[in-house]
Amino acid sequence: MSKEELENQYSPSRWVVRLGAEEALRTYSQIGNEATCPFLETATKRAQATGRNLLDVPYGDGEGEKLDIYFPEAVSEALPFLVFFHGGYWQSGSKDSSAFMVGPLTAQGVAVVIVAYDIAPKGTLDQMVDQVTQSIVFVQKEYPRNQGIYLCGHSAGAHLAAMMLLANWTKHGVTPNLKGFFLVSGIYDLEPVTHTSENAPLLTTLEDAQRNSPQWRLKTSPAQPVDPACRVLVTVGQHDSPEFHRQSREFYQTLRRGGWKASFEELHDVDHFEILWNLTQKDYVLTQVGRIPSLWTECVLL
Repeated sequence: MSKEELENQYSPSRWVVRLGAEEALRTYSQIGNEATCPFLETATKRAQATGRNLLDVPYGDGEGEKLDIYFPEAVSEALPFLVFFHGGYWQSGSKDSSAFMVGPLTAQGVAVVIVAYDIAPKGTLDQMVDQVTQSIVFVQKEYPRNQGIYLCGHSAGAHLAAMMLLANWTKHGVTPNLKGFFLVSGIYDLEPVTHTSENAPLLTTLEDAQRNSPQWRLKTSPAQPVDPACRVLVTVGQHDSPEFHRQSREFYQTLRRGGWKASFEELHDVDHFEILWNLTQKDYVLTQVGRIPSLWTECVLL
């Protein structure tokens, strides 16, 4: 594939069907900001205003290593936790505008954790993966009686969540109670991205890309699930680019061959950005963590 075609394939805004590329990017950047999207009932600022949260909680020593925790009405130590990692090609996005799915989840008794990590150029891919690992260790240690930790990420956030399938928890002194992964329109093989303009702030080498590619890592050195019951749902939008479709389907197939309980779903009539709006809907598959494990048999293509 030529460099020009790679640039096209890995530019999600070029594949939107209802908005122009610039408008799609502008709309996406406004998600969670009630000043510009007042109709979002579950926007970040409203979630922060409920009072049932802990904001800017340090999970590490770094300035950017903080997370927000949103609790349901009935606070308990024995809650399921959904941990969300924002997208933005590892170079944009913030936890401070990524809590738009909180309402539907806390209404079902799920605690939601939104994680910040150091994006490029300040942070490298290795640092981001390490920070995400630290954040999960923190949640497990702080809430050891949790009913399960579910990881969810969009785009670059899905990549970071997927890297946790390969984490060496032993060296962290705790094995998190991971019950499910929700990977939304992710990139799992980073090598093609190194040939696009998106790599300019990342400065990712081929070695870096391979070390931080869950697709490549799982194919060359398969990792077995710590918990055989842990599920992985790989989703992609119907109007995502062909490369995003290929990456999602091939990663799903790699997981299945490796013995993971993986499922794949193409979400109808949404693009790379619109897929996030579904996270604000109470009946959407990814906002029904409280119904697991029945969710997997009722709503997911097995």
